[in-house]
Amino acid sequence: MDRVPHPRPTRLRRTFARLTGVFAATALGATALLALGGTASGAAAAAAPSTAPGAAAANLAQNPGFESGLSGWTCSAASGTTVASPVHSGSAALKATPAGSDNARCAQTVAVKPNSSYTLGAWVQGSYVYLGASGTGTTDVSTWTASAPGWQQLSTGFTTGANTTSVTVYTHGWYGQPAYYADDISLAGPGGDPGDPVPGAPSGLRTGAVTSSSVDLSWSPVTGATGYNVYRDGSKVQSVSGASATVTGLAASTSYQFQVTATNAAGESPRSAAVTGTTSAGGGGGGGGTVPQHAVTGYWQNFNNGAAVQKLRDVQDQYDIIAVAFADATGTPGAVDFTLDPAVGYGSEQQFKDDIKAKQAAGKSVIISIGGQNGTVSVNDPASANNFADSVYALMREYGFNGVDIDLENGLNATYMTQALRALSAKAGPGLVITMAPQTIDMQSTSGAYFQTALNIKDILTVVNMQYYNSGSMLGCDGKVYSQGSVDFLTALACIQLEGGLSPSQVGLGLPASTRGAGSGYVSPTVVNNALDCLARGTNCGSFKPPRTYPGLRGAMTWSTNWDATAGNAWSNAVGPKVHGLP
Repeated sequence: MDRVPHPRPTRLRRTFARLTGVFAATALGATALLALGGTASGAAAAAAPSTAPGAAAANLAQNPGFESGLSGWTCSAASGTTVASPVHSGSAALKATPAGSDNARCAQTVAVKPNSSYTLGAWVQGSYVYLGASGTGTTDVSTWTASAPGWQQLSTGFTTGANTTSVTVYTHGWYGQPAYYADDISLAGPGGDPGDPVPGAPSGLRTGAVTSSSVDLSWSPVTGATGYNVYRDGSKVQSVSGASATVTGLAASTSYQFQVTATNAAGESPRSAAVTGTTSAGGGGGGGGTVPQHAVTGYWQNFNNGAAVQKLRDVQDQYDIIAVAFADATGTPGAVDFTLDPAVGYGSEQQFKDDIKAKQAAGKSVIISIGGQNGTVSVNDPASANNFADSVYALMREYGFNGVDIDLENGLNATYMTQALRALSAKAGPGLVITMAPQTIDMQSTSGAYFQTALNIKDILTVVNMQYYNSGSMLGCDGKVYSQGSVDFLTALACIQLEGGLSPSQVGLGLPASTRGAGSGYVSPTVVNNALDCLARGTNCGSFKPPRTYPGLRGAMTWSTNWDATAGNAWSNAVGPKVHGLP
């Protein structure tokens, strides 16, 4: 990378980030949905294989027309119900309503035979309705329709694997879209051995030990059950084989409602009676060593682009995590390196290293950021994942960095970035700080690669500081569209992460420090502080009201400490005390 002094564009303006259109029901096309991480294979899914000659053609789905309510079916986030109109046949149909962070997936597990062909069909109505099968042992399938104002039939097919004895069939809608309807779901093919009947609902659910981020649960074993699903506030969060579980990643001093179900090859039981568990006070979440419960993150520029040039020793004291921007790609796939830019004025690398030590002695964490606008690091196979982990760990040892920030603005591979970060964690130990700075588009859905990566490493993740700028309008967790630059934009989009599986201690608000720090999306520190109050205390909200408060919210981030200094430290002087004063 060229290290001579030169103007450098502001951080992060990927094509998606310049979108000014609205990802709403009237604007989402099939291409946009897939860009958001949809799981559909499209209407042009492979033709369904025919049932083998002589195989039974009876419908294997239980309660296919929902005449017995939701018996046999489980819908995510309590999104499903039955209605008397509209129906395709009979007297009832399924109505399922997606939310901003839930696609209203309704599913059941069906016993099948190995090495057999099956045809799956359903009648659906609504916008962006999906039908699919998972756990086939071969290639899982799905098909969908973008618009079905009246009843429309969907059909697909699959062949089971050599050891497959059950599959899960499902319908779902799309995040933030209107309710969809489904009826007369059919699975045709040879029936498997159902074994034991669907188990009964567990009894005796009770809470045990709690910490600031976890609650222990136990219940009475259920005859015929081979496993159990744990639900938190209506959403499934865990599957276990025994009659106990520990639910982690919770916010401190927060009450949660828990239920469990019993499962076997025949299906899932009704839910148990609910119990309430309350976490203790203190910090919650994943890794991060000495990072305080509420923290401010700032990016320090290792280049001169017109902002105030700083040495690390000059970074304002309000910053708890300082992300050095940026490491550079090398000729080895996945590997990175770091070169101190002469433009920042250090006489030697040792002076830079001494400044890192001084910041750490003051209780700060200094990490190396990977990516940025010009970053081209690609981690997309096992070799590059290992190269990434090895090279980042080498930089940590050479410079004394506390960890790594993932700011890859041209996409990432969730599978191999997860592998890379876990390998790095194994080398660095429990004090490793891992932060992420995805764009808004990257955190609109839990099926997106950034969101998947964050959830995959939740036990070692410190904080995700999503960038609430350079993005245009976006969907909030209530399915409504919000324009950037408002307190509603910050709170409604943060809600997607908070309700989508991240601990509040792993969520931060990323904003530019001044109008010069980003092309769009700057808000005054007052708006940032109002959003922090709304999320943590339920006060100073706009029109959007979060479903609960999140007192464990980690804090805020800014691009950059240099632009903050250029503006007289107005951002850190206002937002820093607010973050550090959160409950």
